[in-house]
Amino acid sequence: MNTADIALEPDFTRAVLHDLGTGVFTIDAAGCITSVNPWAERLLGRSEAELLGRDAHDALHRRADGTEMPRGECRMQTPLAGARPAGEGCEEYFQRADGSVLPIIWTTTSLLVAGRPAGLVVCFDDFGAHRAAEERMAAHAAALEALTARLNLLADVSSVLMSALEASGRIRRLLHLLVPELGDWAEVALCSERSGLLERVAVRCPAHPRRARRLEGALPPLPVDARAAVERVMSADEPVLLTAAELRDPGSPLAALAATHGRLFERLGGHTAVVMPLAARRNRYGMLTVGRAGDAPAPTAAEVRLLADIGRRLGLVLDNARLYQEQRSVSETMQRQLLAPLPQVDHLRMAARYLPAQSAMEVGGDWYDAFLLADGVMALVIGDVVGHDLQAAAHMAEVRNMLRALAWDHQKPPSLIMCRLDEAVTHTSDAPMATLIFARIEGPEGGPWRLNWVNAGHPPPLLITRDGEARFLTAGHGPLIGMSAVLHLGLDWPDAYAELPPESLLLLYTDGLVESRDRPIDLGMARLRHHAQVLARRMAGETVDDFCDALLDRIRPSGDDAALLALHLPPRGAGAPGDRDPAPPPQSPYSSPAAPNRAAPGSVQEDSPVADPTDWLREE
Repeated sequence: MNTADIALEPDFTRAVLHDLGTGVFTIDAAGCITSVNPWAERLLGRSEAELLGRDAHDALHRRADGTEMPRGECRMQTPLAGARPAGEGCEEYFQRADGSVLPIIWTTTSLLVAGRPAGLVVCFDDFGAHRAAEERMAAHAAALEALTARLNLLADVSSVLMSALEASGRIRRLLHLLVPELGDWAEVALCSERSGLLERVAVRCPAHPRRARRLEGALPPLPVDARAAVERVMSADEPVLLTAAELRDPGSPLAALAATHGRLFERLGGHTAVVMPLAARRNRYGMLTVGRAGDAPAPTAAEVRLLADIGRRLGLVLDNARLYQEQRSVSETMQRQLLAPLPQVDHLRMAARYLPAQSAMEVGGDWYDAFLLADGVMALVIGDVVGHDLQAAAHMAEVRNMLRALAWDHQKPPSLIMCRLDEAVTHTSDAPMATLIFARIEGPEGGPWRLNWVNAGHPPPLLITRDGEARFLTAGHGPLIGMSAVLHLGLDWPDAYAELPPESLLLLYTDGLVESRDRPIDLGMARLRHHAQVLARRMAGETVDDFCDALLDRIRPSGDDAALLALHLPPRGAGAPGDRDPAPPPQSPYSSPAAPNRAAPGSVQEDSPVADPTDWLREE
């Protein structure tokens, strides 16, 4: 027997219906049940014998509350009336044997015998399982959406906290992310290392922006119990859930926080707040508080965990800012100690500037120097040791000190001093190659003045006259320091001379001022000359400090270290014996980036003020 013949057997049809995983029953043209398969018996809790011959609508069809369904509203049996050949639905209920109702999903189709309508076939299944699956899917989708929103918020928080803004700017942007996403208001209070007082550095409340701004600032000294409560919160590993009722309850262990949070609830409203400690590496910095007001529900456990994570991230940012500021302060102090203060000699006026490389920790191999020699001549130095780090700064200090000693011992000519320096660096130091200019400013008081110099592979000095004419002094060139003696080249450094006109400016600089990745040194030198000419004409009568600041503002060097040393000569005869004209103003104490508590030989300098140890909160 082939497959087609088997399918025509009556037993085959009964076997299919018997094992079909859905309920099936048939009704005749009068609506009475004529057959029920086992799955329908299982779903309804009734046997086939109980159901055969009974009116299907009266026996089974019910409303959701178990009451009878009016026959006129029954959609299942409409095909019996010829209204349509089939129907389907899911918001219907069948009564089980125990009186409970079963939500069903159903479909009906006409039953034809010999081509004539003979009743209906009703297929149904438990819609409760489908509904539960849909609810689970909806819950999973909602949970996924909530998780995605939290991940997006954390990504935004990370982006803000890792930005280049100063710490206070990052805190304010963080509060814009937290409110109104996680609360109706938020504030960050940080503890000052110097005074120990709390300061609200940022408060955000879109509903009351003016009140929020007025709440910012230092808090008054706290009572003993409030200080203890704040220390407990800042030392805690987890956030503290704080309610307005607890602040008002004298018996609550959190009532002492009314001194720090009472005005926040009073001025901004609210019923609940989450207080996160801001700490990292055993350092405690303050508190982040996010409050809920109005009809907003108290934060869920998931939201508290999210806020705790954000608090930990902010604590790490504050700790990194503090560490960065400490390292920067150490590096800056070291560089200022390495750089020389400028001496004040007769009517000569000088100014120096130092700009570290952007990628370095405020130190590098560039330096300037100015000091009096034993014969009363002023020596000027500008140099650059290879490197942009602490090692380069250490090598710079070696070369500078060697040059100072040699210049004092061998008064002239500069070429002899340069030869001795090359040999000393080669045989007594591990310093790499260096470029530099060593110059003597020669002449009596009142002038005329003359420049005597040598150049070891360094960019040439720039001389700007009183009327704004500028030219580079390209003579005196020789090899870099550390190259001739190492390679046994036998090279030397020729002495060069140039007259320095009265009221002229002499600029010594390093290549970081004129060279960058996107600009060749020739173009940079042309820009330097142009700006120096323009400023010399516009700023006649201004100080040499003003000139240096204006020049750097125009050139804006970036990338490499840059050092600048400027010398301004007095008018002809100024300072000469018999000169009765008043001397120019004293040289500004800010003429040099050297440490303010250092002084050039022969002068006295007061101690510099102590830096504020909490500057890292506002500056980076």
